[in-house]
Amino acid sequence: MSVARIASLLPSATEIAYALGLGDCVVGVSHGCDHPSAARTKPVLTRPRFGLDGLSSGEIDAAVRHALREFGSVYEVDTERLAALGPDLLLTQGMCEVCAVPTREAEAAALGLASCPAVIALDAHDVAGVLTTIRVVGRAGGVSERGEQCVRDIERRIASVRARVAGRLAPRVLALEWLEPPFVPGHWVPEMVALAGGNLQRGIAGRPSFTVRWEDLAGLDPDVLLVMPCGFDLAAACADAHSYRASLCAVAPRAIRSARAYAVDATAHFSRPGPRIADGVELLAGLLHPDLFPEVSSAGRARRVGH
Repeated sequence: MSVARIASLLPSATEIAYALGLGDCVVGVSHGCDHPSAARTKPVLTRPRFGLDGLSSGEIDAAVRHALREFGSVYEVDTERLAALGPDLLLTQGMCEVCAVPTREAEAAALGLASCPAVIALDAHDVAGVLTTIRVVGRAGGVSERGEQCVRDIERRIASVRARVAGRLAPRVLALEWLEPPFVPGHWVPEMVALAGGNLQRGIAGRPSFTVRWEDLAGLDPDVLLVMPCGFDLAAACADAHSYRASLCAVAPRAIRSARAYAVDATAHFSRPGPRIADGVELLAGLLHPDLFPEVSSAGRARRVGH
């Protein structure tokens, strides 16, 4: 199937489309689609039901719960603007109702469109799933070979990291995808840590992230702490880490003492299952094994926290 007009309600889908040379076909994006910069010039088709700017993870959690109670959803679709754009293809997701517009809402919006767009839900749960979604978008956009080439490039970069960390002692890692309440990672993130030569202490690959209590993390005392709140850029992650400094110091004193506690740009490298997953694995490798990866710069992507 070849399409001419793509509406993307998912940041990772937008990144995939641009990586495959389909940027000119993208006619509208979600409010969260900010990469590459060209995506910011497209009409915005969604909005959250509450303001996000400056909120801590605890405040966002409360706002999300309120939106779900009051409206049954966290985001709204601008159906009038969507109808005016007349897309042939609508890209969405069914994995997480909090992260982006879910499939059911995208399908409901599509039913009212004269253009009768195909709706494709990209539901990656592991690294292999991420690569599959790239292939899916490539086929839907009529650029299958570009999709395969993108996948091969990601696989090559990840294989290079794996080869370099092979046989090395894996540092014990605690990664937190949210701080209030604390969430430990699932889906593709545990796999990324393992590929980068780390030993993740909490979290299950291929399964959803899940909440824990701070007291459940007591005594782990990992070698490395990663603060990666889902959907937060580096500045927001650092601010959140500062807000919960006492809790982080209690569960990861050794990592903080040895300056191996980091806030990272989760939006760019861990929250979105798209082409930048390779960047994320390389960044993790540089943080976990800096002697092996002196060329990996964390500037603008990670910052030490806890001091």
